[in-house]
Amino acid sequence: MEQRPQRASCRWFLVWAYAAMLFSGLLLAGSGASAGETLKIGILEEPKTLNVWRATDAWSNKVLGLLYQPLYVRDPKTLELIPWLAAEQPFFDEKDLSYTVKLRPATWSDGTELTSEDVAFTGNFINEFKVPEDYSKWDFISKIEAPDKHTVKFYLKEPQATFLTRTLTTPIVQKKEWVDRIEAAKKTEKPLGTLLNEKIDSPVSSGPFILKEWREGSYLFLQKNPRFFGTGQKIQGRLLGPYIDGVIFKLFGTSDAAILALKKGTIDMFWWGVQPGYMEDLRANPDIELFQNEKSSLYYMGFNVRKPPFNDPNLRRAIATLVDEDFIIKRILQGYGVKMHSIVPSGNAFWYCPDVPKYGEGLDREGRIKKAFDILRQAGYTWQTAPVEASGKVVNGDGIRLPDGSPMEKFTILTPPADYDPHRAMCGMMMQEWLRMLGIPAYSKPMAFGALLQQVKARHEFDAFVLGYGNLSLDPDYLRNFFLSSNDKPNGWNMSGYNNPEFDKIADGSAKALDRDKRQALIWEMQKIVMRDVPYLPLYNPNLIEAVQKGRFTGWVQMLGGIGNLWTFCELKPAK
Repeated sequence: MEQRPQRASCRWFLVWAYAAMLFSGLLLAGSGASAGETLKIGILEEPKTLNVWRATDAWSNKVLGLLYQPLYVRDPKTLELIPWLAAEQPFFDEKDLSYTVKLRPATWSDGTELTSEDVAFTGNFINEFKVPEDYSKWDFISKIEAPDKHTVKFYLKEPQATFLTRTLTTPIVQKKEWVDRIEAAKKTEKPLGTLLNEKIDSPVSSGPFILKEWREGSYLFLQKNPRFFGTGQKIQGRLLGPYIDGVIFKLFGTSDAAILALKKGTIDMFWWGVQPGYMEDLRANPDIELFQNEKSSLYYMGFNVRKPPFNDPNLRRAIATLVDEDFIIKRILQGYGVKMHSIVPSGNAFWYCPDVPKYGEGLDREGRIKKAFDILRQAGYTWQTAPVEASGKVVNGDGIRLPDGSPMEKFTILTPPADYDPHRAMCGMMMQEWLRMLGIPAYSKPMAFGALLQQVKARHEFDAFVLGYGNLSLDPDYLRNFFLSSNDKPNGWNMSGYNNPEFDKIADGSAKALDRDKRQALIWEMQKIVMRDVPYLPLYNPNLIEAVQKGRFTGWVQMLGGIGNLWTFCELKPAK
């Protein structure tokens, strides 16, 4: 969820810079891979595990996403769900509340057939052991049947919209790979813990690649899977490979070292967002090609609406008017980002509601102050020195009082520290200054990230904060989770403490709406309510800038979330 920027270290930089110059030839010789047909990718951290049930870090999931495959994936252009391991769209039977899915012919990398038994096993395993990362996607399923090898039928306990978008996009595992492990785990004191701690050295793959070699602390080599079901198949008009012999993931400690290796040509791609500080140098390099795409992410300011002063939506609207997203994009992100007017990113076009309040849109600094002043004055706030004089002149406000006449106490905006995320730290400082112009006693306070989460999510001891979600699901059910009143609990999703029965009713309806257009209307209404009440103030969605060596490979597929996607790995070809 959170994506931590990397800090440069002189010692690591020198070590990895030297290694980058020597490593490529030695690595390729050791792995037996062909340099011209093998894609070399720089990564910042080693995967923590290849146990698909335990993988929560980005690096493990990048690798596992090329091995374990789901029934449905997203089209890179439309983002619509399309059949992948499935042969066609699911059939819904309203009478028994079931979905039937037909499978394509497919084979596991060990030569055994991929069947409906594997699909049923995956779902039953998740439900039986309540696998933490996946259980919420499957717990509403009462029964899974496999009437024949290529048919699987899911029975739901109640209507659930996320079945299509989240359940059917879960990676499928091989029953044969896990059945003996399960029997052994059941004999232990903590079966789930035993299974999560299983070390998987050779994952059985249904994807375009298989794990050939992993030298821990050094690199991973994935080799083309000769049994990949998609090879030679045309899906969504795209003729699939893979057309490369394999992928080598080379481990680097810092962005500095990885980018130096990219410039020297020892890697073909750096699979991480390029920070703005590197952009000028990379743009000037004729050997580097840059790709820019929107992310599905949310960086925002949150308020504790459980207590004064932020239990007043008028104050939250006034702050939303004062915060200048254009400044944040231009000055803090250096132009590499887009404004967010809603909790759902605009790049997620079907679910994004364009008809929400856009506070302060088109106003300059004085215009924002005047507008925010009007909002608060009409709500009963007073000042010892008003920020807008009777003549209309804007001055520094002072001594703001709440509608009940009591002085507004100093409050703190918590942010991650600058060495964790300079963008969010700077946003906090600018908000402090913008709010003080209106006489609002705001103070920005950087805090170690772990301590910040404890303060905000576990203890609810905060006034306001700046946080972010770096990888939102393309299904907007998170909108319901963020603001549902029942999720206002320690470590719950509803960190702001928002409580609105109108929202809850619509949100619960959206979760059960199986008709996509009806659900869209509910999701749009939820966005309007949230942006009217502003428990969260969306700030920005940073652009994802990715860098590759120019002219070595063709077929990079751009989509929401960048070029590092399954389609790219299935379509990429050597340029020569």
